[in-house]
This record gives sequence, structure tokens and C-alpha cells, in this order.
Amino acid sequence: MMQRAIQMNISIIGEATNKLLKIAPEIPITKARKIVDTRNYMIHGYDSVSHDMVWSIVINHLPLLKDEVVKILTDIETKSQQDD
Repeated sequence: MMQRAIQMNISIIGEATNKLLKIAPEIPITKARKIVDTRNYMIHGYDSVSHDMVWSIVINHLPLLKDEVVKILTDIETKSQQDD
């Protein structure tokens, strides 16, 4: 059950990244296209997704993505405050 929940959240992240790339293709997210591709694989190839793959994403890739998103949001907030 936990793996399915994590897979769903990774899929949501991939969908959000896909939408973001459509409106801001220059967004500074490492391997943004790969994030979208992973979402597609999890949605369409769910029967072949391994525990190791999911765990690898959680351990090796989500921390970097989190740091990048926090930086983007901080930069937006800083710019917004400067504009006021």
C-alpha cells in the first residue's frame, strides 16, 4: 500500500512538472523531462514498476527536486517582495 501511495505521488509530481514545462520550459529543474517520463512509465507501465525503482527515486532524486523547488519558490517570494 505504501509503495502504491508513493508511486501515485511521484506520478502527481510528474504531471505537475509536465504542466510547468508547458508554461515555463526554462524552469531550472534538473532532469525535468525525465521526471515526466517517469510519470508516464508509472502510469502506463504500473505492472512492471519495481520496489527498487521506487525506492531509488525517493532516496536519490526527490531530495534534489525538493531543494530546487524550495529555491524556485524562495526566488519568487523574494522577487515579489522587491516588487512591492
